[in-house]
Amino acid sequence: MCLAVPGRVVAIGERDGTRMAEVDFGGVRKDVCLQYLPDTTVGEYVIVHVGFAIQRLDEQSALETLATIARMGLLAEELDGGPAPSARDTQTEGVNR
Repeated sequence: MCLAVPGRVVAIGERDGTRMAEVDFGGVRKDVCLQYLPDTTVGEYVIVHVGFAIQRLDEQSALETLATIARMGLLAEELDGGPAPSARDTQTEGVNR
């Protein structure tokens, strides 16, 4: 399954002429292309689909969505193909605040 997952932008830079961000998805960090949202700033939450930031959203919505995805057991699967974290793991990682 391919989901669009919310995350918080923690760093922005450029790679090969493309604006990129390091995005934190509740403890897992990934590089994300900002081609569709070039004016994104550090601290904002974005929805990421297949490595591209496609939309901004507010912190509360992002955290609620991450918690729901984690409870469904899909967060780790979507981010790295690994086993899904338990609800207890996501709470200790700061996904549920």
